[in-house]
Amino acid sequence: MSEILAADPTTEPEVEEEALVLFMPSGRRGNFPVGTPVLDAARSLGVYIESVCGGRGICGRCQVVVAEGRFAKHGITSSADHLAAFTDTEARYRAKRVLADDRRLSCSAKVTGDIVIDIPQDVQTQRQVVRKRAENRRIERDPAIRLHYVQVEEPDMEQPLGDLDRLLAALKREWQLDHLQVDTWLYPQIQGILRKGHWEATAAVHTRDGISTLIGLWPGFHDQFYGLAFDIGSTTIACHLSDMMSGRTIASSGTSNPQIRFGEDLMSRVSYVMMNPGGEKQLTKTVRDAVRTLIEKVCTDAAINRHDILDSVFVGNPVMHHLFLGIDPTELGGAPFALAVSGALDFPARELDLDLHPGARTYVLPCIAGHVGADAAAVTLAEAPHKEDDYTLVVDVGTNAEIMLGNKQRVVAASSPTGPAFEGAEISCGQRAAPGAIERVRIDPVTLEPRIKVVGVDEWSDDPSFARHVEAVGVTGVCGSGIIEVLGEMFLAGLIDEDGVLQGAMAEKSDRVISDGRTFSYILWRGRVELKITQTDIRSIQLAKAALYAGVKLLMDKLAITQIRKIKLAGAFGSYIDPKYAILIGLIPDCDLAKVSGVGNAAGTGARMALLNRGHRLEIENLVRRIEKIETALEPKFQEHFVNAMAFPNKVDDFPNLAQAVELPARKPSASGEADGRPVRRRRRSRPTA
Repeated sequence: MSEILAADPTTEPEVEEEALVLFMPSGRRGNFPVGTPVLDAARSLGVYIESVCGGRGICGRCQVVVAEGRFAKHGITSSADHLAAFTDTEARYRAKRVLADDRRLSCSAKVTGDIVIDIPQDVQTQRQVVRKRAENRRIERDPAIRLHYVQVEEPDMEQPLGDLDRLLAALKREWQLDHLQVDTWLYPQIQGILRKGHWEATAAVHTRDGISTLIGLWPGFHDQFYGLAFDIGSTTIACHLSDMMSGRTIASSGTSNPQIRFGEDLMSRVSYVMMNPGGEKQLTKTVRDAVRTLIEKVCTDAAINRHDILDSVFVGNPVMHHLFLGIDPTELGGAPFALAVSGALDFPARELDLDLHPGARTYVLPCIAGHVGADAAAVTLAEAPHKEDDYTLVVDVGTNAEIMLGNKQRVVAASSPTGPAFEGAEISCGQRAAPGAIERVRIDPVTLEPRIKVVGVDEWSDDPSFARHVEAVGVTGVCGSGIIEVLGEMFLAGLIDEDGVLQGAMAEKSDRVISDGRTFSYILWRGRVELKITQTDIRSIQLAKAALYAGVKLLMDKLAITQIRKIKLAGAFGSYIDPKYAILIGLIPDCDLAKVSGVGNAAGTGARMALLNRGHRLEIENLVRRIEKIETALEPKFQEHFVNAMAFPNKVDDFPNLAQAVELPARKPSASGEADGRPVRRRRRSRPTA
């Protein structure tokens, strides 16, 4: 019987059937097992396809088109039937949203044969403009690493001290450096270095918490070393290279965070890890690869050797912080949002495999709390609300907005899950800031005709030369600053009411207001690609801005204040928002417009401060212990503030400073018969038009 059941040794092992997948326009290709989802194939090849929902078939941002025909150059005959049949997930999405007949959701569509996948222009956002320059800030230099030139006594038969011992004695004698520890990588190097320098050498010494460590050694006199400051955001990564002897930033660069292909927002990436055991290793490798690439770029730009980099500082939100360090972020996916480590970290950079100087150090700023991370700590360090007499609000606007409010006496902090709407996701015509994206909007209140300005073109659309200049980039979508301005302008023009309802009656006034199912839409741009603002788009922004505003209100409640004297908008997105429109849509509370400002990449500035001055490291470590964290999900008044903040600009709060700058539409009567604080006559409401 056993002989009957035994495998025939001549039988060939079963080979798993594979298909060739080619992505256009990138041209990247690979063989994958039949049944592989298109999105997974794209991720493995490093092809960026946006997926806000983390592959659940909800967001619709991962749409692709099958290019049909024979592609002789690639040896592929591609056909739509080389994808598995249309899925129930895709059918549900098509029933609720728009999915053209020739499009599939790459997260659901599975490969069954050789195929060419085209990523449509309207969902390509990899040309994103990364706006994270190094802000001009004078930072006093007091680095954690210093260079010390010494002359070492030569070996002597009468004094049989080792070369290292005599080096340490010289450092103590000439620089009063006592009880030095030594990085182990130096042990086999010391004798060769001292002899090459004819017993003269330059030592690099790192000091932390009163403990000094010898981390580097050069023969003879050496007077140059460099440092890196990184801000790892969920959307973009910024890198600044500093000359540590002068304190100057000598090169900066940025890139999209390639983790985006695993999920647009933080929770989508946490979900990816939860659903794919070991997925955190893939996400860690992806972000570290991007960091290494940026290091190579800034070193090339500055014409320096990356092995002359001795120090590095990293900041990021808690999820990015954990993934960069190789820590599973799953615990951050639900209450109580426990951090694996929250304090400042200081360790050898070689543990991150960054290919710097072998003795280089890495410092990671402390996290404030579960969803208020090291980036928020860096922003706080840079903008210093804790040094202000007046109450100052600092908001780092991103997919997870981090909010700090306070003065010299007290600082409170919170995070608000605004989601990726402000970065173009969840908006039908939204995209990231890239050439061709609408970034500025004005709407004539009489004709309802819009004027637009796009990234990469200086002229407005009513300029005679606009058509000629825009030809190079096109008009492809609306980025975050444009979304905020178009909603603000629609509100001022009466296209939407304070509740965010798009007014169908305006169709009599302009053909740009069109019926769109059971609601209405406003056509912002007519061109090769028609761009319209839908009722769903408006709701997405209302949800995002209400979450941020409600978070601010909770902090104001904790401090028992009703007015904020100064507002600082941090982050690449925050810096490009027009303060007037940010207040107009109710993203932030009313404030003197002259006291509202964008402060650029404040997280990057804070990282550079910690890089160049060890006193700033101690400052933020002490400050983080003082900051009071408010968990919005546990606050009973959050829902009340959130509902009120859904209105434009707010259902109950007054905006006297804003009213001096723009003529605000009259408020609707409230249930108490009051509007703008004044009694009004109740009127019978007509049936809504939308």
